[in-house]
Order: sequence, then structure tokens, then C-alpha cells
Amino acid sequence: MPTGVADFDSILQGGLPKGSVVLLLGDVGGGGLEFALTSAAKIGIVKEFPDTRNFMLGDAGRAGVLPDKISYVTFSRSKEDILQEVKLSFNKDFYESLRGTLLFKDFSKDYFVHTVVPTNWLDSEESGLFTDKKNDGLLESMADFFDVNAPNSLVIIDSLTDLVVSESVNFQDVIALLKGIQRMAKKWGAVFYVMLTDEILDRKRQQMVIDSVDGVLKFEWARFHHTSKRQRYLYVEKFMSVLPHLDQERIARFATLITAQSGFVVINTERVG
Repeated sequence: MPTGVADFDSILQGGLPKGSVVLLLGDVGGGGLEFALTSAAKIGIVKEFPDTRNFMLGDAGRAGVLPDKISYVTFSRSKEDILQEVKLSFNKDFYESLRGTLLFKDFSKDYFVHTVVPTNWLDSEESGLFTDKKNDGLLESMADFFDVNAPNSLVIIDSLTDLVVSESVNFQDVIALLKGIQRMAKKWGAVFYVMLTDEILDRKRQQMVIDSVDGVLKFEWARFHHTSKRQRYLYVEKFMSVLPHLDQERIARFATLITAQSGFVVINTERVG
């Protein structure tokens, strides 16, 4: 399945393997969310306007298999909030694509049920079959939603950070759900993007998350020496089916840029030696 980031897909020989659960692990503002939104927006545009495939996905991505559906799961942010951010950040085509093609699933009512946040502050849509369930219903609701909507889909989970810092959600249950998603993703033929802020967890728990997914894309900021300028980089930290291609090309990391017109873009590929 193409990522929509053309230079990245060309290295991956077309995109990410279907059936993959990919952790987008990153610094705040490092590009993980923009990567996921760029992927969803470009795929959505191509699904609606097939003639744009070569332009949007490039030579490598055009050979990939597009998902039947693109789902966006959120726990603490509303659909309107996310779309407004996209509208202010990216071009109109991206906004129209995401507004028209994304299947939003807002679990904020379940997420905030045991917090001080008043229910009248939440304008989320109904959460599905388990809307009235309390306590442990959130993860069960997610599993139920994925059973129906994940087959042959691209699924963005924004973000795992919300779950792992919540005192009302058991961390071991989150890990168990991740492992279940990893198992079922192969049967569903789906690609999952799961976002997590780097170092929000202690080292042991973060490694448990990493061990529960197929691949880890690391998004981070790095400072140039002797200057205040910063550059975003993308690393492939873990991905058994992807790393051999990078090793063969002796690729260390990808320098990236986020633009209003093109979204997340690879601007340079840094090689070893």
C-alpha cells in the first residue's frame, strides 16, 4: 500500500506491506501526524480522481494497492478540530480529500468518561455499539470498530499517547489490543498507522509497544552544528520487510520537510559511507 510520500515509496519498492501495523514514533512536531495525513489525503484524492494517480503517488506508489476505506480513530480531538487544522496547514485539495473520504471514529465520550471534563463539552458523534459502556468499554469498542471497518483499509490511530497516559486505561490491556491488531491486520489486509510521542513512556514500556508492532518509523528533530536551525528526519527503526531494502541502498535516514502544498515530503536521502 503506497504511503503517498513518493521518494519514500520508491525506496520501499511501492509502499508498505499490507497487513502491517506501523508505529509512528516521534518528537512533538517531528512529522508523524503530517506523514499520516499526507498519506490519507493523497490516497483519498487518487481514489476520487484516478487520473491523478501518477502525479500523487509517483512511479513507485502507482503500482501499489489502494485501500477500500480510510479510517481515522481519535480519543481526545474532534473531527472538526482535526479538519480545521488541516484546512489551515495544507492545500485545499488535501482538506477536501480528508473531509470527504475519511471515516472518523471519535471515542472521546468513552475516553473522558472518568475525567473532570463535563459531558456537555464533548461534541463527539456516538461511539458505536458500546457508547453507554463505562470503565473498560473503550478498548472493546475499538476492537468492535476494527472488526467492521479495518478489512482492506488504511487505519490511523491518533494517538496511542492518549491511551498510555490515561489512568483509566490499563497499559497491559493496550499492549494486548496492539498484539491482537497486529495478528488480525494480516487477515484484514490492512495497514495501521499508530502514533506515539517519543519518550512519553519509560524505556521498558516503550519497548513493549515497539515489540507489539510490525514496524517503527521514527520522526525526530536534529539541530545543525553551530546554528540554531533544525531539520526533521525520518528513520526506519524497525521493519523486517523494509530494512533489507534500506541496507542494500546503505540508507541511514531521510531528511524531510512539511509544506502547505505537498504535505510531508522527503527532500534528501542520507547514505552511509
